[in-house]
Amino acid sequence: ADSRKASLSPPETRPMALRRALARVSGAQSSGRALAAAGARALSSEAAVEVPRLGQVDAIPSGPATRMNLFTAINQGMRAAMQTDDDCILFGEDVAFGGVFRCSMGLREEFGGERVFNTPLCEQGIAGFAIGYAATGRSCIAELQFADYIFPAFDQIVNEAAKFRYRSGGQFDCGGVTFRSPCGAVGHGGLYHSQSPEAYFAHTPGLKVVMPRSPAQAKGLLLSCIRDPNPCLFFEPKALYRASVEDVPDADYEIPIGKAEVVTAGDDVTLVAWGAQVHVMEKAAAMARDKLGVSCEVIDLRSILPWDAETVAASVNKTGRVVIAHEAPKTGGFAAEVASEIQERCFLRLEAPIQRVTGYDTPFPLAFERHYVPDALKVFEAVKAATSF
Repeated sequence: ADSRKASLSPPETRPMALRRALARVSGAQSSGRALAAAGARALSSEAAVEVPRLGQVDAIPSGPATRMNLFTAINQGMRAAMQTDDDCILFGEDVAFGGVFRCSMGLREEFGGERVFNTPLCEQGIAGFAIGYAATGRSCIAELQFADYIFPAFDQIVNEAAKFRYRSGGQFDCGGVTFRSPCGAVGHGGLYHSQSPEAYFAHTPGLKVVMPRSPAQAKGLLLSCIRDPNPCLFFEPKALYRASVEDVPDADYEIPIGKAEVVTAGDDVTLVAWGAQVHVMEKAAAMARDKLGVSCEVIDLRSILPWDAETVAASVNKTGRVVIAHEAPKTGGFAAEVASEIQERCFLRLEAPIQRVTGYDTPFPLAFERHYVPDALKVFEAVKAATSF
Protein backbone atom coordinates (compact mmCIF):
# COMPACT_ATOMS: atom_id res chain seq x y z
CA ALA A 1 0.00 0.00 0.00
CA ASP A 2 2.85 2.43 0.80
CA SER A 3 4.59 1.92 -2.55
CA ARG A 4 1.28 2.29 -4.30
CA LYS A 5 0.52 5.58 -2.57
CA ALA A 6 3.95 6.88 -3.45
CA SER A 7 3.30 6.28 -7.14
CA LEU A 8 0.11 8.36 -7.18
CA SER A 9 -0.06 11.94 -8.34
CA PRO A 10 -0.49 14.68 -5.67
CA PRO A 11 -3.95 14.37 -4.04
CA GLU A 12 -4.97 17.92 -4.90
CA THR A 13 -4.69 17.13 -8.65
CA ARG A 14 -7.22 14.31 -8.50
CA PRO A 15 -11.05 14.55 -8.73
CA MET A 16 -12.69 14.49 -5.29
CA ALA A 17 -14.69 11.33 -6.08
CA LEU A 18 -11.53 9.56 -7.15
CA ARG A 19 -9.61 10.74 -4.06
CA ARG A 20 -12.29 9.35 -1.78
CA ALA A 21 -12.44 6.06 -3.65
CA LEU A 22 -8.68 5.63 -3.57
CA ALA A 23 -8.62 6.32 0.14
CA ARG A 24 -11.04 3.45 0.66
CA VAL A 25 -9.42 0.92 -1.63
CA SER A 26 -5.73 1.75 -1.39
CA GLY A 27 -5.22 -1.14 1.02
CA ALA A 28 -7.28 -3.69 -0.93
CA GLN A 29 -5.19 -6.75 -1.74
CA SER A 30 -5.89 -10.03 -3.53
CA SER A 31 -4.59 -13.55 -3.60
CA GLY A 32 -4.31 -13.15 -7.37
CA ARG A 33 -1.19 -10.93 -7.12
CA ALA A 34 1.33 -13.72 -7.53
CA LEU A 35 -0.67 -15.33 -10.32
CA ALA A 36 -0.82 -12.13 -12.33
CA ALA A 37 2.70 -10.83 -11.74
CA ALA A 38 4.56 -12.60 -14.57
CA GLY A 39 1.97 -11.81 -17.22
CA ALA A 40 1.65 -8.23 -16.06
CA ARG A 41 5.38 -7.68 -16.34
CA ALA A 42 5.38 -9.13 -19.85
CA LEU A 43 2.56 -6.90 -21.02
CA SER A 44 3.87 -3.78 -19.33
CA SER A 45 7.20 -4.17 -21.07
CA GLU A 46 5.54 -3.53 -24.42
CA ALA A 47 5.73 0.09 -25.50
CA ALA A 48 2.38 1.81 -26.06
CA VAL A 49 1.83 2.78 -29.69
CA GLU A 50 -0.54 5.27 -31.23
CA VAL A 51 -3.15 3.69 -33.54
CA PRO A 52 -5.55 5.36 -35.96
CA ARG A 53 -9.01 6.05 -34.59
CA LEU A 54 -11.62 5.14 -37.17
CA GLY A 55 -14.81 5.89 -35.24
CA GLN A 56 -17.95 3.83 -35.89
CA VAL A 57 -17.81 1.32 -38.74
CA ASP A 58 -20.49 -1.00 -40.13
CA ALA A 59 -18.00 -3.82 -40.68
CA ILE A 60 -14.71 -4.89 -39.15
CA PRO A 61 -12.13 -2.55 -40.72
CA SER A 62 -9.34 -3.79 -42.94
CA GLY A 63 -5.70 -2.96 -42.36
CA PRO A 64 -3.05 -4.18 -39.92
CA ALA A 65 -4.39 -6.79 -37.51
CA THR A 66 -3.14 -9.10 -34.79
CA ARG A 67 -4.42 -12.59 -34.04
CA MET A 68 -5.71 -12.79 -30.48
CA ASN A 69 -8.32 -14.35 -28.24
CA LEU A 70 -11.36 -12.70 -26.68
CA PHE A 71 -9.87 -11.59 -23.37
CA THR A 72 -6.89 -10.03 -25.14
CA ALA A 73 -9.21 -8.12 -27.49
CA ILE A 74 -11.12 -6.79 -24.47
CA ASN A 75 -7.80 -5.76 -22.95
CA GLN A 76 -6.89 -3.93 -26.15
CA GLY A 77 -10.27 -2.20 -26.20
CA MET A 78 -9.88 -0.90 -22.67
CA ARG A 79 -6.33 0.18 -23.42
CA ALA A 80 -7.50 2.17 -26.46
CA ALA A 81 -10.23 3.84 -24.40
CA MET A 82 -7.81 4.84 -21.66
CA GLN A 83 -5.20 6.08 -24.12
CA THR A 84 -7.71 8.42 -25.76
CA ASP A 85 -9.41 9.60 -22.55
CA ASP A 86 -7.23 10.59 -19.61
CA ASP A 87 -10.24 10.63 -17.27
CA CYS A 88 -11.28 7.04 -18.06
CA ILE A 89 -10.63 4.71 -15.13
CA LEU A 90 -10.98 0.96 -14.56
CA PHE A 91 -11.79 -0.70 -11.25
CA GLY A 92 -13.26 -3.86 -9.75
CA GLU A 93 -12.27 -6.94 -7.80
CA ASP A 94 -8.70 -7.99 -8.69
CA VAL A 95 -8.47 -5.85 -11.85
CA ALA A 96 -5.20 -4.26 -10.69
CA PHE A 97 -3.62 -7.73 -10.80
CA GLY A 98 -5.02 -8.55 -14.24
CA GLY A 99 -8.42 -9.89 -13.24
CA VAL A 100 -9.43 -13.52 -12.76
CA PHE A 101 -9.80 -13.91 -16.54
CA ARG A 102 -6.69 -11.79 -17.36
CA CYS A 103 -8.70 -9.08 -19.16
CA SER A 104 -6.90 -6.19 -17.43
CA MET A 105 -3.35 -7.55 -17.63
CA GLY A 106 -0.73 -4.80 -17.81
CA LEU A 107 -3.18 -1.89 -17.57
CA ARG A 108 -2.22 -0.83 -14.05
CA GLU A 109 1.45 -0.86 -15.03
CA GLU A 110 0.69 1.30 -18.07
CA PHE A 111 -1.81 3.77 -16.62
CA GLY A 112 -0.97 3.78 -12.93
CA GLY A 113 -2.71 2.86 -9.72
CA GLU A 114 -4.88 5.96 -9.69
CA ARG A 115 -6.63 4.85 -12.91
CA VAL A 116 -6.64 1.04 -12.49
CA PHE A 117 -7.33 -0.20 -8.98
CA ASN A 118 -8.94 -2.92 -6.91
CA THR A 119 -12.14 -2.52 -4.93
CA PRO A 120 -13.53 -4.35 -1.93
CA LEU A 121 -15.74 -7.35 -2.63
CA CYS A 122 -18.94 -5.31 -2.79
CA GLU A 123 -20.82 -5.19 -6.09
CA GLN A 124 -23.31 -2.55 -5.01
CA GLY A 125 -20.39 -0.40 -3.89
CA ILE A 126 -18.60 -0.88 -7.22
CA ALA A 127 -21.75 0.13 -9.11
CA GLY A 128 -22.50 3.04 -6.81
CA PHE A 129 -19.02 4.49 -7.13
CA ALA A 130 -19.12 4.01 -10.90
CA ILE A 131 -22.36 5.96 -11.14
CA GLY A 132 -21.03 8.75 -8.95
CA TYR A 133 -17.80 9.05 -10.91
CA ALA A 134 -19.65 9.06 -14.25
CA ALA A 135 -22.04 11.72 -12.92
CA THR A 136 -19.07 14.13 -12.84
CA GLY A 137 -18.89 13.88 -16.63
CA ARG A 138 -16.10 11.32 -16.80
CA SER A 139 -16.05 7.77 -18.13
CA CYS A 140 -15.30 4.62 -16.20
CA ILE A 141 -15.22 0.86 -16.67
CA ALA A 142 -16.54 -1.10 -13.69
CA GLU A 143 -15.87 -4.83 -13.69
CA LEU A 144 -18.31 -7.09 -11.84
CA GLN A 145 -16.30 -10.28 -11.59
CA PHE A 146 -19.14 -12.70 -12.47
CA ALA A 147 -22.53 -11.87 -13.93
CA ASP A 148 -24.08 -14.14 -11.29
CA TYR A 149 -23.01 -11.58 -8.66
CA ILE A 150 -24.38 -8.56 -10.46
CA PHE A 151 -27.63 -8.86 -8.51
CA PRO A 152 -26.40 -7.07 -5.36
CA ALA A 153 -25.79 -4.12 -7.74
CA PHE A 154 -29.18 -4.50 -9.44
CA ASP A 155 -30.79 -1.59 -7.62
CA GLN A 156 -27.87 0.74 -8.38
CA ILE A 157 -27.96 -0.17 -12.07
CA VAL A 158 -31.71 -0.23 -12.79
CA ASN A 159 -32.91 2.42 -10.32
CA GLU A 160 -29.98 4.85 -10.34
CA ALA A 161 -27.84 4.50 -13.48
CA ALA A 162 -30.76 3.86 -15.85
CA LYS A 163 -32.89 6.72 -14.48
CA PHE A 164 -30.26 9.36 -13.65
CA ARG A 165 -30.85 11.49 -16.74
CA TYR A 166 -34.64 11.05 -16.74
CA ARG A 167 -35.22 11.98 -13.11
CA SER A 168 -33.13 15.15 -13.44
CA GLY A 169 -34.98 16.31 -16.54
CA GLY A 170 -31.83 15.93 -18.60
CA GLN A 171 -29.70 18.16 -16.36
CA PHE A 172 -27.42 15.35 -15.19
CA ASP A 173 -26.45 11.89 -16.38
CA CYS A 174 -24.05 9.05 -15.66
CA GLY A 175 -23.76 7.95 -19.27
CA GLY A 176 -20.02 7.49 -19.02
CA VAL A 177 -20.33 4.26 -17.03
CA THR A 178 -19.79 0.83 -18.58
CA PHE A 179 -20.32 -2.31 -16.51
CA ARG A 180 -18.32 -5.31 -17.72
CA SER A 181 -19.19 -8.79 -16.50
CA PRO A 182 -18.30 -12.38 -17.56
CA CYS A 183 -21.42 -14.48 -18.17
CA GLY A 184 -22.67 -17.84 -19.36
CA ALA A 185 -21.70 -21.49 -19.16
CA VAL A 186 -18.05 -22.41 -18.82
CA GLY A 187 -18.13 -26.18 -18.31
CA HIS A 188 -17.77 -26.32 -14.54
CA GLY A 189 -19.33 -23.15 -13.12
CA GLY A 190 -22.43 -24.61 -11.49
CA LEU A 191 -25.34 -22.50 -10.38
CA TYR A 192 -23.35 -19.45 -9.20
CA HIS A 193 -20.85 -19.01 -12.03
CA SER A 194 -22.82 -19.82 -15.17
CA GLN A 195 -25.86 -17.56 -15.44
CA SER A 196 -26.85 -15.27 -18.31
CA PRO A 197 -28.84 -12.38 -16.78
CA GLU A 198 -29.16 -10.14 -19.83
CA ALA A 199 -32.97 -10.34 -19.97
CA TYR A 200 -33.31 -8.79 -16.50
CA PHE A 201 -31.64 -5.62 -17.75
CA ALA A 202 -33.29 -5.61 -21.18
CA HIS A 203 -36.50 -4.71 -19.33
CA THR A 204 -34.97 -1.41 -18.14
CA PRO A 205 -35.26 1.75 -20.27
CA GLY A 206 -32.13 3.88 -19.99
CA LEU A 207 -29.61 1.06 -20.30
CA LYS A 208 -27.84 -0.52 -23.25
CA VAL A 209 -27.02 -4.23 -23.12
CA VAL A 210 -24.36 -5.81 -25.35
CA MET A 211 -22.89 -9.30 -25.72
CA PRO A 212 -20.16 -10.03 -28.33
CA ARG A 213 -19.48 -13.32 -30.09
CA SER A 214 -15.79 -12.92 -31.01
CA PRO A 215 -12.61 -10.91 -30.36
CA ALA A 216 -12.96 -8.42 -33.21
CA GLN A 217 -16.60 -7.83 -32.31
CA ALA A 218 -15.72 -7.46 -28.63
CA LYS A 219 -13.14 -4.74 -29.17
CA GLY A 220 -15.38 -2.60 -31.39
CA LEU A 221 -18.51 -3.07 -29.28
CA LEU A 222 -16.68 -2.40 -26.01
CA LEU A 223 -15.25 0.86 -27.34
CA SER A 224 -18.75 1.87 -28.44
CA CYS A 225 -20.08 1.13 -24.96
CA ILE A 226 -17.35 3.10 -23.21
CA ARG A 227 -17.90 6.12 -25.46
CA ASP A 228 -21.70 5.90 -25.60
CA PRO A 229 -23.55 8.69 -23.72
CA ASN A 230 -25.71 6.11 -21.93
CA PRO A 231 -24.97 3.53 -19.20
CA CYS A 232 -23.99 0.24 -20.82
CA LEU A 233 -23.74 -3.36 -19.68
CA PHE A 234 -21.16 -5.39 -21.56
CA PHE A 235 -21.59 -9.12 -20.93
CA GLU A 236 -18.62 -11.29 -21.92
CA PRO A 237 -19.20 -15.03 -22.63
CA LYS A 238 -16.43 -16.46 -20.51
CA ALA A 239 -16.37 -19.75 -22.41
CA LEU A 240 -15.03 -17.74 -25.36
CA TYR A 241 -12.25 -15.90 -23.49
CA ARG A 242 -9.62 -18.33 -24.80
CA ALA A 243 -11.63 -20.47 -27.21
CA SER A 244 -12.55 -17.68 -29.63
CA VAL A 245 -9.52 -16.55 -31.65
CA GLU A 246 -9.35 -14.37 -34.76
CA ASP A 247 -7.54 -11.44 -36.36
CA VAL A 248 -8.41 -8.18 -34.61
CA PRO A 249 -7.65 -4.83 -36.29
CA ASP A 250 -4.95 -2.82 -34.56
CA ALA A 251 -6.90 0.38 -35.24
CA ASP A 252 -9.25 2.07 -32.77
CA TYR A 253 -12.75 1.36 -34.11
CA GLU A 254 -16.34 1.19 -32.82
CA ILE A 255 -19.16 -1.11 -33.89
CA PRO A 256 -22.59 0.56 -33.60
CA ILE A 257 -24.77 -0.59 -30.73
CA GLY A 258 -28.22 -1.78 -31.78
CA LYS A 259 -27.20 -3.09 -35.20
CA ALA A 260 -27.39 -6.85 -35.81
CA GLU A 261 -25.14 -8.67 -38.26
CA VAL A 262 -26.08 -11.35 -40.77
CA VAL A 263 -23.23 -13.77 -40.14
CA THR A 264 -24.34 -16.36 -42.71
CA ALA A 265 -26.85 -15.67 -45.47
CA GLY A 266 -29.63 -18.18 -46.15
CA ASP A 267 -33.11 -18.61 -47.61
CA ASP A 268 -35.07 -21.24 -45.65
CA VAL A 269 -34.77 -20.64 -41.88
CA THR A 270 -33.61 -17.66 -39.80
CA LEU A 271 -31.43 -18.47 -36.77
CA VAL A 272 -31.13 -15.68 -34.18
CA ALA A 273 -28.69 -15.61 -31.25
CA TRP A 274 -26.08 -13.52 -29.45
CA GLY A 275 -22.83 -14.21 -27.63
CA ALA A 276 -21.58 -17.80 -27.53
CA GLN A 277 -24.83 -19.14 -28.98
CA VAL A 278 -23.98 -17.63 -32.37
CA HIS A 279 -21.31 -20.31 -32.76
CA VAL A 280 -23.86 -22.97 -31.87
CA MET A 281 -26.17 -21.58 -34.55
CA GLU A 282 -23.40 -21.71 -37.16
CA LYS A 283 -22.75 -25.38 -36.38
CA ALA A 284 -26.46 -26.15 -36.57
CA ALA A 285 -26.71 -24.29 -39.89
CA ALA A 286 -23.91 -26.43 -41.31
CA MET A 287 -25.69 -29.59 -40.11
CA ALA A 288 -28.97 -28.47 -41.67
CA ARG A 289 -27.23 -27.78 -44.96
CA ASP A 290 -25.41 -31.10 -45.05
CA LYS A 291 -28.17 -33.37 -43.71
CA LEU A 292 -31.39 -31.65 -44.82
CA GLY A 293 -30.38 -29.43 -47.71
CA VAL A 294 -31.81 -26.51 -45.75
CA SER A 295 -30.28 -23.03 -46.11
CA CYS A 296 -30.15 -21.17 -42.78
CA GLU A 297 -29.53 -17.47 -42.27
CA VAL A 298 -27.61 -16.83 -39.03
CA ILE A 299 -28.07 -13.45 -37.33
CA ASP A 300 -26.02 -12.17 -34.39
CA LEU A 301 -28.03 -9.55 -32.50
CA ARG A 302 -24.82 -8.26 -30.83
CA SER A 303 -26.89 -6.00 -28.59
CA ILE A 304 -30.23 -6.85 -27.03
CA LEU A 305 -31.06 -3.37 -25.78
CA PRO A 306 -31.62 -1.79 -28.19
CA TRP A 307 -32.00 -4.73 -30.56
CA ASP A 308 -32.24 -4.67 -34.33
CA ALA A 309 -35.80 -5.84 -35.02
CA GLU A 310 -35.64 -4.52 -38.60
CA THR A 311 -32.82 -6.85 -39.66
CA VAL A 312 -34.47 -9.85 -38.02
CA ALA A 313 -37.89 -9.06 -39.53
CA ALA A 314 -36.40 -8.65 -43.01
CA SER A 315 -34.83 -12.09 -42.72
CA VAL A 316 -37.96 -13.78 -41.35
CA ASN A 317 -40.12 -12.20 -44.06
CA LYS A 318 -37.76 -13.88 -46.53
CA THR A 319 -37.47 -17.31 -44.88
CA GLY A 320 -40.85 -17.67 -43.14
CA ARG A 321 -39.28 -19.70 -40.34
CA VAL A 322 -37.20 -18.74 -37.30
CA VAL A 323 -35.30 -20.36 -34.43
CA ILE A 324 -34.04 -18.27 -31.47
CA ALA A 325 -31.49 -19.57 -28.95
CA HIS A 326 -30.02 -18.40 -25.65
CA GLU A 327 -28.52 -20.02 -22.54
CA ALA A 328 -30.84 -18.36 -20.02
CA PRO A 329 -34.06 -20.11 -18.87
CA LYS A 330 -36.96 -20.15 -21.31
CA THR A 331 -39.65 -18.35 -19.31
CA GLY A 332 -39.10 -14.60 -19.56
CA GLY A 333 -35.93 -15.06 -21.60
CA PHE A 334 -35.15 -12.50 -24.29
CA ALA A 335 -36.13 -14.98 -26.99
CA ALA A 336 -39.74 -14.39 -25.92
CA GLU A 337 -39.39 -10.67 -26.72
CA VAL A 338 -37.85 -11.44 -30.11
CA ALA A 339 -40.59 -13.98 -30.86
CA SER A 340 -43.33 -11.50 -29.93
CA GLU A 341 -41.87 -8.80 -32.17
CA ILE A 342 -41.53 -11.25 -35.06
CA GLN A 343 -45.16 -12.29 -34.63
CA GLU A 344 -46.26 -8.65 -34.79
CA ARG A 345 -44.13 -7.79 -37.83
CA CYS A 346 -44.13 -11.04 -39.81
CA PHE A 347 -47.33 -12.91 -38.91
CA LEU A 348 -48.64 -13.26 -42.45
CA ARG A 349 -45.27 -14.48 -43.75
CA LEU A 350 -44.66 -17.15 -41.09
CA GLU A 351 -44.76 -20.74 -42.39
CA ALA A 352 -44.25 -22.44 -39.02
CA PRO A 353 -44.42 -21.68 -35.27
CA ILE A 354 -41.48 -19.73 -33.91
CA GLN A 355 -38.99 -22.09 -32.24
CA ARG A 356 -37.10 -21.29 -29.01
CA VAL A 357 -34.06 -23.31 -27.92
CA THR A 358 -33.02 -22.23 -24.44
CA GLY A 359 -31.91 -23.33 -21.02
CA TYR A 360 -34.49 -25.00 -18.79
CA ASP A 361 -36.55 -23.34 -16.08
CA THR A 362 -34.29 -24.65 -13.33
CA PRO A 363 -31.20 -23.36 -11.54
CA PHE A 364 -28.10 -23.87 -13.67
CA PRO A 365 -26.86 -27.43 -12.98
CA LEU A 366 -23.28 -28.58 -12.52
CA ALA A 367 -23.39 -32.30 -13.33
CA PHE A 368 -25.99 -31.86 -16.08
CA GLU A 369 -24.62 -28.74 -17.77
CA ARG A 370 -24.23 -30.58 -21.09
CA HIS A 371 -27.93 -31.36 -21.09
CA TYR A 372 -28.95 -27.86 -19.99
CA VAL A 373 -27.10 -25.63 -22.44
CA PRO A 374 -28.52 -25.34 -25.98
CA ASP A 375 -26.26 -27.12 -28.46
CA ALA A 376 -26.15 -27.64 -32.22
CA LEU A 377 -28.20 -30.84 -32.04
CA LYS A 378 -31.05 -29.11 -30.20
CA VAL A 379 -31.04 -26.27 -32.71
CA PHE A 380 -30.89 -28.79 -35.57
CA GLU A 381 -34.03 -30.50 -34.20
CA ALA A 382 -35.74 -27.10 -34.02
CA VAL A 383 -34.82 -26.45 -37.66
CA LYS A 384 -36.29 -29.86 -38.60
CA ALA A 385 -39.50 -29.03 -36.73
CA ALA A 386 -39.79 -25.67 -38.49
CA THR A 387 -39.17 -27.04 -41.97
CA SER A 388 -41.44 -30.05 -41.57
CA PHE A 389 -44.42 -28.18 -40.14
